[in-house]
Amino acid sequence: MDDQVRELVALGKEHFQRGEYSLAAGHLEQVVARGLAFADVHHILGLIYHHLGEFESAQRAFQRALDINPGYLEAALNLAIVCNDLGQYERAQRVYGAALARARQSGPREANGDAPLDPFARGKIANLHAAVAEGYLSVRRPQDAAAEYRRALLLCPTFIDLRLKLAGALRDAGDNAGALLELQLAVEHAPAYAPARVALGTGLHASGKLDEAVRQWEEVVRMDPTHRTASMYLKLLRVQGPRSAP
Repeated sequence: MDDQVRELVALGKEHFQRGEYSLAAGHLEQVVARGLAFADVHHILGLIYHHLGEFESAQRAFQRALDINPGYLEAALNLAIVCNDLGQYERAQRVYGAALARARQSGPREANGDAPLDPFARGKIANLHAAVAEGYLSVRRPQDAAAEYRRALLLCPTFIDLRLKLAGALRDAGDNAGALLELQLAVEHAPAYAPARVALGTGLHASGKLDEAVRQWEEVVRMDPTHRTASMYLKLLRVQGPRSAP
């Protein structure tokens, strides 16, 4: 998977998790258009189409996910639901029965004896960890929040929004060096994701690395000349001098 495809998948998943279904579909459909066979991408597209009421498109997406990975239980169950929505009751029963049969089979296990997680399940559990982290932040326990964000990222290391939140929690806990490292990783994983570059610029500025901060904000403006936040930070530095933090 090249960097551009990795970024499209990451952004598509982030928009999906936020409920921004049209934006998510736009990114993931670009991946599919390249002819790449990612079962989880087709599965998420199926969920999006189903949410939008495009049942036939959802059915095709879930079926494609199963063609790529016949053991994709979540895709099989969702395919059965869509078949039922379309009035294809016999097919729904067949798909559901086959899914249950696969679930009963003893598949490969991880080293600790647990069943392996499919990508969709990883995303769901990662978001649960993120919700716990938000709870810790609400009671001013940023170190505990950071621990939960780290657990989430172990499951889904490409979820850039979670990495940015981890950086924020580390900063609140007084670990500025750790926060800066996470921001740098976020930009490495998604170099075209403007919020990551803006945040990295802010972190670099706070660390006294003004030239590096300017380079990040200038890159954001290069990608999007209308980006107000990056433009404002650059203007403040030019007008007020390098000692003025944004």
